[in-house]
Amino acid sequence: MEALIFDCDGVLVDSEAIAEATLLELLGEWLPDLAVRDELKVVLGMTTENILRHLEAHSAYPLPAEASAYVDDAIEARLADELRPIDGVAAAIAALELPLAVVSNSRRSRVLVSLATTGLDAPLGDTPIVSADQVAHPKPDPAIYRLAAEHLGCVPDDCLVVEDSVSGVTAAHRAGMTVVGFTGASHVAAGQAERLREAGAWRVLDHMRGLAGLVQQWRDARQSASDG
Repeated sequence: MEALIFDCDGVLVDSEAIAEATLLELLGEWLPDLAVRDELKVVLGMTTENILRHLEAHSAYPLPAEASAYVDDAIEARLADELRPIDGVAAAIAALELPLAVVSNSRRSRVLVSLATTGLDAPLGDTPIVSADQVAHPKPDPAIYRLAAEHLGCVPDDCLVVEDSVSGVTAAHRAGMTVVGFTGASHVAAGQAERLREAGAWRVLDHMRGLAGLVQQWRDARQSASDG
């Protein structure tokens, strides 16, 4: 059985720019010796806890107690007011005929709120959601994608993934899945398409209107390989 797995932040919802702006504001105060904007380019797509751990290790300043929860709460407060779906994603979901899943390095509560806020909870229906709080090691570890395959009842080789971050592409690729890198969100920096290819992306997509075509390419290639 073939299936399609979406990352959430930066693929279904245009949240990464909001998250990055919140991190820049808070970390600029907490870790004033870092060039936070440059540091974030390396770690976006990881969990908040891992982002903060990485940045704190490069700073002479300690982070406040419960910094991770504080950052997540601040981001979610902004998402409730500012979040929008990725352009064209609702139509792309409606056109798909494959079983779907959503995989996210965010906590489950944030994913649920993001989908409800943008109205994507309706077209996704009872689609399985796998979040970072369900695995011991989140992206770039492949465990979260392997768990999604289990929920879908298929093997990793039968899964096509849409991811916007190097961390996410790395995780899905390590899990043995085919990955489409997505560069259509508002936070994407120059050169991201090449970074996603280097991480293992099979194709790179800059707008959701092209998703159905790539899904068909993937399915046709699999059928051709099977017939051969």
